[in-house]
Amino acid sequence: MESFVRNFIRAALVWFGVGILLGLGMAWWPAEHLVYRPAHAHAHLLGFVSMMIFGVAYHVIPRFAGSNLESRRLAVIHFWVANVGLAAMVGGWILRVWVRWGGALLGVGGALTAIGAFMFIYNIWRTLQPVRIQALSK
Repeated sequence: MESFVRNFIRAALVWFGVGILLGLGMAWWPAEHLVYRPAHAHAHLLGFVSMMIFGVAYHVIPRFAGSNLESRRLAVIHFWVANVGLAAMVGGWILRVWVRWGGALLGVGGALTAIGAFMFIYNIWRTLQPVRIQALSK
């Protein structure tokens, strides 16, 4: 298994834990649930679910397609962009209630997360392109 695949799966597990902790925070401090709910949802959906999908897809889709992943380098960059973006989003959702720049952090995180998603789409799309065989002329 490629290291970036392991990293996506490990990140998914970390985000699952973050989402659980945010859920516990909502249970312990119900008055603050409106603050934590978007962060909790994003940690679970973009963190756990998406990171797990990214990791598993990067591992299995090239094998199913019978081709190499278009770009391992792009997958590594995608890992960092997606996780930094998500951390900024989750932090922005929480901080926007208390500090003015929390909204800006949320916006930057959202943009990075979207860029990461488009990196994934491009990489997998290109991986699924049919293999082009050069015709040999005699």
